Amino acid sequence: MTQINIFIEHLSDKLNNKLDELKVYNDAVKMTEYLIKQKEIFENSCLKTHKFKTISFDIVFTNNEEIQRINKEYRQKDAPTDVITFAIFADSPKEERFIFDGEINLGEIIVSVDKIETQAVENNKQFIDELYYIISHGILHLLGYDHQNEEDYNYMVNWQNEAKAQVL
Repeated sequence: MTQINIFIEHLSDKLNNKLDELKVYNDAVKMTEYLIKQKEIFENSCLKTHKFKTISFDIVFTNNEEIQRINKEYRQKDAPTDVITFAIFADSPKEERFIFDGEINLGEIIVSVDKIETQAVENNKQFIDELYYIISHGILHLLGYDHQNEEDYNYMVNWQNEAKAQVL
């Protein structure tokens, strides 16, 4: 059984009274476990050819101002977005993927709490539903998935909904 370590950091105090951090942690672990247990997902992920005991990643909660700054700096887009994912392991050349003591650090998911609040209202969803939808999106990116066309986007959306359904 693969151990999953998720480190949660708050750069926004807006989330403190909205969510139980332990629940978010446990649910993110469950969504990750679900996704990597799916043969179709695992076989097409950055994990496929590697031996490991543990995977880890960070989830950073921030606000629109901070995510806009990151978006501008790293993606040359001067606007806030819901999520930015730094897929350190997946985006590295295969020969440079670093595994230390059986642990793979997949990278970081940065989430704008402000944007999730807005999108939840726009999409007529509960905040937690929108948040988990976005976290599952980030997990798929960390595993090496991307959406450069509509088919890939729809594929990811399907798996995001599958993962989210495991915890909601």
